[in-house]
Amino acid sequence: MANVTLVDHPLVQHKLTLMRRKDASTNSFRRLLNELAMLMTYEVTRDVGMQEIEIETPLETTKAKVIDGKKLVFVSILRAGTGILDGMLSVVPGARVGHIGLYRDPKTLTAVEYYFKVPSHMEDRDVVVVDPMLATGNSAIAAIERVKETRPKSIKFVCLLTCPEGIKALQAAHPDVPIFTAAIDRELNDHGYILPGLGDAGDRIFGTK
Repeated sequence: MANVTLVDHPLVQHKLTLMRRKDASTNSFRRLLNELAMLMTYEVTRDVGMQEIEIETPLETTKAKVIDGKKLVFVSILRAGTGILDGMLSVVPGARVGHIGLYRDPKTLTAVEYYFKVPSHMEDRDVVVVDPMLATGNSAIAAIERVKETRPKSIKFVCLLTCPEGIKALQAAHPDVPIFTAAIDRELNDHGYILPGLGDAGDRIFGTK
């Protein structure tokens, strides 16, 4: 699929399989998600900008490359996006953070916004929007629309799981936004859940069900 990166590293796939199991505890699910998000960050930030700085090694002065973490913004779609956010910040602790509060209307499955807060000067920043599941695509589409209003330099979308329906919807609305995912599952059911999936990511992260 064009503009979709499937992160199929063996460690990513192994941890995702353990997360899918219905008997995985809240503690293990949360820990595995954190580890998986850290691994995915390596792929997502592969093309991040770098600059040279002068440093002192134990032997001499030299120039070496560093990333400018302050130009990177991780935008979490609440509430489940927090699970991915924590892992990504472990790898890029200097990144700025934004939050978008959305909930899915149980009847229409459309996204309803209740909170939006991002850093200032977004026109200088590269944004990574994170949410564990890209199912109907409604939440991701709404979140990216709001982020685009701030005119950032670039936007990427990162999720653990998606399905053909979610990819189709997001690409139709935002064909310019690359998608990074650990798995493309079979389909959506009538309630908007991914099959075979892993259940409700938010409930499993926070132990609310």
